[in-house]
Amino acid sequence: MASLSEWIEGARPRTLPNAVAPVVAGAGAAIALDAFSWWRSVLALLVSLSLIVGVNYANDYSDGIRGTDENRVGPLRLVGSGVAAPKAVLAAALVSLGLAGVLGLVLVAVSGHWWLLAMGALCILGAWFYTGGKKPYGYYGFGEIAVFVFFGLAGVLGTVYVQADRVSWPALACAIAVGCFSTAVLTANNLRDIPTDIEAGKRTLATRLGDKGTRRLYLVLVTVPVLVSLALAATDYRLTLLAGLTVGLLLPAIGAVHGGKTGRELIPALRDTGFAMLAWAVSTAVLMNL
Repeated sequence: MASLSEWIEGARPRTLPNAVAPVVAGAGAAIALDAFSWWRSVLALLVSLSLIVGVNYANDYSDGIRGTDENRVGPLRLVGSGVAAPKAVLAAALVSLGLAGVLGLVLVAVSGHWWLLAMGALCILGAWFYTGGKKPYGYYGFGEIAVFVFFGLAGVLGTVYVQADRVSWPALACAIAVGCFSTAVLTANNLRDIPTDIEAGKRTLATRLGDKGTRRLYLVLVTVPVLVSLALAATDYRLTLLAGLTVGLLLPAIGAVHGGKTGRELIPALRDTGFAMLAWAVSTAVLMNL
């Protein structure tokens, strides 16, 4: 039976910035629209956290029973390592996704925008079918698109919309930047896993682009938030600081990816990219409202 620390590690806490950053950026955009609600932001954060924990456990379960994780490099895989029974990990995934659904329903009810139920259902289905089902889309190169949509566009714009009943151009810019950051984290992860994914028959975008193409994609993705910061600076010159801050925080990760690091040597790049994303979201939310 897995220990508590193993369950926590299996939830992949290093991915949590992917859930926190879109809500922080969305809350900042809501403040700029004079529509901030702290408790709606908290609800949105809990939904986002439940979703990412759910997708991580679902990924662990689905990859584990397929044998994809047998030679995986990176965080502990509960099923693949044999420390937890597949049914237990599946239950953890369903509980997490169910909690996201319940909290999302509450948020939709208080906002009065019932059409958002469709978006919530799509997010939950997307979390499961990333690696679950007979033809998981993550195995066919569509994972990066899903991450951009769910943890970028939906995460940021959804947080704004349930508070302000509308979105703004700065909110859209933040959604694009956070989405690219989050996609960059997955790209670095899939770059690390190219050899084992090819062996397991998992055709991620990274395996399709190859090593060099994936490294170029990562560099493009982390460049977008810098350009967004410069674009936002057209309305407030202080936001130019974000470009410099972002580049500074990303330098170690860029060095690892551009420098040809492989395997475990790329693990810090995932952490550093996630930290840069969270720092960008917090700094943008603050500077937009000074």
